[in-house]
Amino acid sequence: MGRALRADAERSVRAILEAAELVLAADPNASMEQIAEAAGVARTTVHRRFASRQALIEALAESAVRQLNQAIEDARPDTTPPLIALHRVTANVLRIKGAWSYALGRPTEEGGGAAAGWDQLGARCVELLGRAKAEGLLDPAADLEWVRRVYYALIGEALHDERPDPDPDALATLVVDTLLYGAGRRPGTV
Repeated sequence: MGRALRADAERSVRAILEAAELVLAADPNASMEQIAEAAGVARTTVHRRFASRQALIEALAESAVRQLNQAIEDARPDTTPPLIALHRVTANVLRIKGAWSYALGRPTEEGGGAAAGWDQLGARCVELLGRAKAEGLLDPAADLEWVRRVYYALIGEALHDERPDPDPDALATLVVDTLLYGAGRRPGTV
C-alpha cells in the first residue's frame, strides 16, 4: 500500500484489520472469507486490499506495531520525568498489547515493516531505561538490555492477569514497582 488511500478505502482497511485481529485471535486458521464477513465487507474487498492471507497478517502486525510506537510517543518519554514516563508507557503498552494480542504475539517477517517497528520500540525502551538509570531509579551497574528483557517479561505477565477487566494503570503500577523494587520492601517503608 504505497500510495495514500481515499477515506472510504482507509475505513475499509481499518475495519478489515480490526476484524482480522478479532477473528484470528479466536481462530488463527480463519479464512479471508471469515475475516471479510466479520469486517462487513465483501471477500473481494479483502483480496483487493491484501494480495494474500500472509500480506494481511503482515499488514496487521505493521499496524499494531505502529500503534504501539504511537502509544509510547504519546507518553512523551523524552520530556516527562522517567518514573512518570515509565508508568505512562507501561499503561499505554498494556492497552495496545491487550487489544492487539494476535498481531503483536506473532513472530514478524525479517526485513518487514513490523520488524523495523519492533527494533524502534526496543531502542526507545532502552533510551527510557537509560534516563531512569541516570535519574537513580536503576542501579548504576544495571545492564539495560537485561532490564529491558525483564520489563518486557513483566508486561507479558501483566497481560495474562486473571482479574476481570484489569485496569491498565493499576497493572502498570505493579509492573513498574516490580521492575524497580522487585518483590522486596520498597525503600522508605517499614
